[in-house]
Amino acid sequence: MRTTSQLAVLALIGGLGAAWHIYGEQVGLPRPLALVGLEAAPAPAARGGGGGPIGVAVAPVRVGTVVDRAESVGTVRARDSVSITAKVTGIVTAIRFQEGQRVREGDQLVDLEAAAVRAELDQARALFDDARSQVIRARQLQPGQSIAAQRLETLEAVARQAEGRVRQAQARLEELRVAAPFSGRVGLRQVSVGALVQPGTLVTTLDDISRVRVEFAVPEVFVARVREGSTVVARSTAFGDRRFTGTVAVVDTRIDTNTRTVRVVSEFDNADEALKPGLFMTVELVLNRREDALLVAEEALDPLGDRNFVYVIRDNRARRVEIRVGQRLQGEVEVLSGVQQGDHVVVRGIQRLRNDAPVRVTETLTRPTS
Repeated sequence: MRTTSQLAVLALIGGLGAAWHIYGEQVGLPRPLALVGLEAAPAPAARGGGGGPIGVAVAPVRVGTVVDRAESVGTVRARDSVSITAKVTGIVTAIRFQEGQRVREGDQLVDLEAAAVRAELDQARALFDDARSQVIRARQLQPGQSIAAQRLETLEAVARQAEGRVRQAQARLEELRVAAPFSGRVGLRQVSVGALVQPGTLVTTLDDISRVRVEFAVPEVFVARVREGSTVVARSTAFGDRRFTGTVAVVDTRIDTNTRTVRVVSEFDNADEALKPGLFMTVELVLNRREDALLVAEEALDPLGDRNFVYVIRDNRARRVEIRVGQRLQGEVEVLSGVQQGDHVVVRGIQRLRNDAPVRVTETLTRPTS
């Protein structure tokens, strides 16, 4: 029974002590008499109270390059792209390209049956030659061998009509010649020899992908910072870690009121033709580049709400300094104000520090710790 009573008293004292530590110490209440003399010597304060200097690891504030980027997604498009189609009705007599072949401007791709048109052209030329000869003879008559002016005009009119028929036949013959309008690479063949094609029938596609475009959209908040010539870095899962570098070619003059974005067109050299039209790309648009940005290790931050602090070592003491944070990098943070190049900030041991606490530097790091 006596043992039970002693245990109850101890439990009561322990409860009073816990309650005082939680509530009484915060508001300044006197320590309960039951605790006087019963507690062990007080432990050092949690953030640097008591004892000698606190051992910490530090890192210098360094100068580095910071790049502001806007990320988006886009699609690759050929600089020039066209569907090659037949202009007139005809039968395919020859196909002069291989699928995927690179062709030059003017190269003939497909021949259509042209025998009838060539015959018509030959006939038109014969009539024109005859009419022209008659006009020449009429104009070369000797004095005294007169010809009525009306007759001469009629001969000249017939010659002009014959010349027009020649040109018309030549144009029809040209329409039977399916040629490349510019240099590029042809796609899959859509017709075969002997096929009857109609005007508009697809023969193949032609793309100039030696230089490609990537179109994407960026939020309107960046519109004042997007300029022609700005660097664009694009990547695709199809190419792993490979990065493609291009430049902004055109910025749309209007902002989309539904998405609050502005369209941007960038151009990329594609000499090896790795980028294909329609390929999905993730792009990074470089908005600004600062070569002299101040950087501190991310571990040095001591945040408090939306504010950030660091402990700067001055005269062997840790001074708690508020900083303004800019861009966040891998393992480092840009500092816009609060510290200077060459300052040493605490990166390890922050939890034990308080402002102006004496410290002892145990390690100096030269690179980010994460």
